[in-house]
Amino acid sequence: MQLHISPSLRHVTLLQGKGVREFIKVKVGSRRLSYKMLFYSLLLFTFFLRFIYVISSVDTIDDQTKCSTIGCLGKRLAPGILKKGSLQSASDVPQLIYKILEDPSSHDGIVEGSEVPQSVEEFVTSMKGSNRLDAKTFAIKLKSMVILLEQRTRKAKIQEYLYRHVASSSIPKHLHCLALRLAHEHATNAAARLQLPMPELVPTLVNNSYFHFVLASDNILAASVVATSLVYNSLRPEMVVIHIITDRKTYSPMQAWFSLHPLAPAVIEVKALHHFDWFAKGKVPVLEAMEKDQKVRAQFRGGSSAIVSNNTEKPHVIAAKLQAMSPKYNSLMNHVRIYLPQMFPSLNKVVFLDDDLVVQSDLSPLWEINMNGKVNGAVETCKGSDKFVMSKRFKNYLNFSHPLISKNFDANECAWAYGMNIFDLEAWRKTNISENYHHWLEENLKSDLSLWQLGTLPPGLIAFHGHVHVIHPIWHMLGLGYQENTSDSDVQRAAVVHFNGRAKPWLDIAFPELRKLWTKYVNFSDKFIKSCHITAS
Repeated sequence: MQLHISPSLRHVTLLQGKGVREFIKVKVGSRRLSYKMLFYSLLLFTFFLRFIYVISSVDTIDDQTKCSTIGCLGKRLAPGILKKGSLQSASDVPQLIYKILEDPSSHDGIVEGSEVPQSVEEFVTSMKGSNRLDAKTFAIKLKSMVILLEQRTRKAKIQEYLYRHVASSSIPKHLHCLALRLAHEHATNAAARLQLPMPELVPTLVNNSYFHFVLASDNILAASVVATSLVYNSLRPEMVVIHIITDRKTYSPMQAWFSLHPLAPAVIEVKALHHFDWFAKGKVPVLEAMEKDQKVRAQFRGGSSAIVSNNTEKPHVIAAKLQAMSPKYNSLMNHVRIYLPQMFPSLNKVVFLDDDLVVQSDLSPLWEINMNGKVNGAVETCKGSDKFVMSKRFKNYLNFSHPLISKNFDANECAWAYGMNIFDLEAWRKTNISENYHHWLEENLKSDLSLWQLGTLPPGLIAFHGHVHVIHPIWHMLGLGYQENTSDSDVQRAAVVHFNGRAKPWLDIAFPELRKLWTKYVNFSDKFIKSCHITAS
């Protein structure tokens, strides 16, 4: 083997030879090659010796002074090279901190009581004043502070949920006052007992050329806002028919309100559930299910105090259980929509409205939507910029750890919203939706309410499964009762804004900026409103 290097060192040639000895001979035999290689080797060796001398000298100085030189920087960045084993590897420090913070069983050294830093400032001050400035001490003190703050945050959140539950579950004094005054007016004033609608307008109640809206409510003021906003924003109010369904105790004050506050030229009908023959005489599965449901809830839930005292469940789980205790979810008004085909046998299509919303534009184009044979036109709640409200799938409402749910439904299927729904009653009558609804209510009772936790939406998701036509989200904006982080532009574009959640607009806990959307349809100069001290703020 032969190795030839050019004088300029730019070319290296390797030739076949007779072995290592010949290779050595070639190297030694070439005087020109030996001089060049010797020169560059000495130059490189001299530079390396000077570098080692400088680093060693700098490190000796740094042992007596503060770290501020390249040598000390080298010691920090590569302790294993310069002083192997003298310093803990930098990559080990975060690993040690993570280990202490992540290990739930590690309480070694965790401080409690007044010794725990109460803020970031106190934490920094305590670390500066500590004699031990190692990673373990840092992690232990940090974990102690985080645990304390987590406990306080959890307690504060649960208290907030409890107060909101109490506030949203009770009847405000001014609403109770309004119902009593109207009931008195109904008993003493013939004008408050008018037949609704007037006899000449009764044929419109079964005329399918009109736009029929159904509103089920036992809240007079809320029903008034929905009806007023609907008629006010309608381009053809003379074609609007509003069917208001209420319970026995609210019927008289509700009739009095709409008798004294007509919304002409729209047609208003007020009926109580006991006015429907099928309800008064027949067997109503929902009523039986509600009676059983209330008994099971009383035993299973243990009341709000038992829910709040649970120290193992997360705050949002406690909030869901408290919400399940709300009277709204045990109200028959919340189940009425499942009987729409029986309640309105002559109608082909209706739009069902909840009483906690405001209509902001004309809704007549909803009748032009082709439902493609589907029964329920609704807005999906798994798509949108609002990740809190518009991120709901079946797994958010149904218990997929239960085999009955997991084997029949897809956890990631997009959910949809109640509140503003188009119901094709003709298509509905050809299905078994109502029977399916009753069946799953019974299954939930048999399972000790373990299939879902709250409301009428979960059984609705099941009963209408495969029968939903998705409509554009601009028709129905949700979440105004949950949070106030709502953009004005989104609110202005929405045809209907829905105050679903605890912060109802008629409660003191409502969000002030959003409440204005609702109060604009309340006449605060009305004598009944003024006498009950109902105000805009």
